[in-house]
Amino acid sequence: MNTALLDQLREIVGAAGVIAGSEVRSRYPGFFMSEIGADAIVRPASVEQVSQVLALCNAAGQPVVVQGGMSGWVRATQTRAGEIALSLERMNAIEEVDLANRTATVQAGVVLETFQNHIEGFGLSFPLDLGGRGSCQLGGNAATNAGGMRVIRYGMMREQVLGLEAVLADGRIVSSMNRMIKNNTGYDLKQLFIGSEGTLGVITRLVLRLRERPTSSNTALVCADSFDQISRLLRHMDGALGGQLSAFELIDHNFYRTNTGAGRHAAPLPADKPFYAIIEALGADQERDTQLFEQALGQGLEQDLCSDAIIARSERERQGIWAIREDLEHLVRDFQPFYAFDVSLAVGHMEAYMREVTTRLRARWPQGAIAFLGHVGDGNLHIAIGAGGENDRHAVETCVYEPLRAISGSVSAEHGIGLEKAAWFPISRNEVERNLMQSIKLTLDPNGILNPGKIFAAETAGSP
Repeated sequence: MNTALLDQLREIVGAAGVIAGSEVRSRYPGFFMSEIGADAIVRPASVEQVSQVLALCNAAGQPVVVQGGMSGWVRATQTRAGEIALSLERMNAIEEVDLANRTATVQAGVVLETFQNHIEGFGLSFPLDLGGRGSCQLGGNAATNAGGMRVIRYGMMREQVLGLEAVLADGRIVSSMNRMIKNNTGYDLKQLFIGSEGTLGVITRLVLRLRERPTSSNTALVCADSFDQISRLLRHMDGALGGQLSAFELIDHNFYRTNTGAGRHAAPLPADKPFYAIIEALGADQERDTQLFEQALGQGLEQDLCSDAIIARSERERQGIWAIREDLEHLVRDFQPFYAFDVSLAVGHMEAYMREVTTRLRARWPQGAIAFLGHVGDGNLHIAIGAGGENDRHAVETCVYEPLRAISGSVSAEHGIGLEKAAWFPISRNEVERNLMQSIKLTLDPNGILNPGKIFAAETAGSP
């Protein structure tokens, strides 16, 4: 990297704000990357510093990749030699919690779990929740439009953001810090940046919508002999619980058996059924809501919508059930080489899709391992595969992504496109859509310095 440029960056953010040399390689690169390849990590402490950094880099044609908690799965934060990583970890202030308006103003570097814990003291909650809560940052949650376990009730991150502040590639600050749920005045500019994976601008601050903190919680694990039972149980529970259903998580037999094997998590139900589901309901009256939950689940059993069920009677039991769903350690170790996928499709297509993916995989690798899990309530499936060798990634991806083409599915439900899915982007977005996206990119980042090569450059991932 140009030494003079690095010195100018230090003048903007201070000596402690720039990490270079071997210290860059010592930083955590994310699960699917071996190391941070950037020449330096720049850590601004204010939006003004972000603005100055980007203006300087834009003028110099210096590529910049924004990095948050590094918990993404599509290599959207991957860097190469000659690039700068821009970390917002120093911009981690919770600036305000507005109780009357039930909003919070936060800087982009605030860690999700830190924020969740903070607002609990005000009797409020932030409903976005995902496995990476302890490391992911709110700015990254917005930049990837994160989903998680409670989308069925509260929606994606997009639904939680009322306003935001972002810095464009040339250093201009776009301040759209709206605090209102209803604001129908022209284009909703914040939506340009939500889900853009750092390719259009750098999100620096957010106004987030808060909800009243639930005071009751009920969780159950059920098993079923068919996916049809699971899908009908979903509809039944959603209707019977009167809006309290907050999570409905699918776990297939292979995933359940892997995580409840000897020496692993305790199995609340026998591991002999093809499908399992975790059902969660949040409300405001524990006694009344427990009665409603038990009644709804009992009706499901009577109507043959599931084969068996167990309700958590303590916080320990609740955590034990969720640990089966959230713990990926055993899966990563047992499934080798490990591939993880995140797709979305209509619930009505799920059973046939899972069957086709499995058939395609086993036709190529008869001993290949595969497991499905996901947020079936909102049509999101996660797929874990252990098959093939180091050079078989494309063939494995073909098994997963090609069946989505005929059913108008999405190759990415939650994690975005990044580098990992760039080649498969056309399955889910037509040419007119992709061209319009690239036009927006060219307008906001004409020199292409922001997260170059991500989303659009299919050649970087290998053409299908």
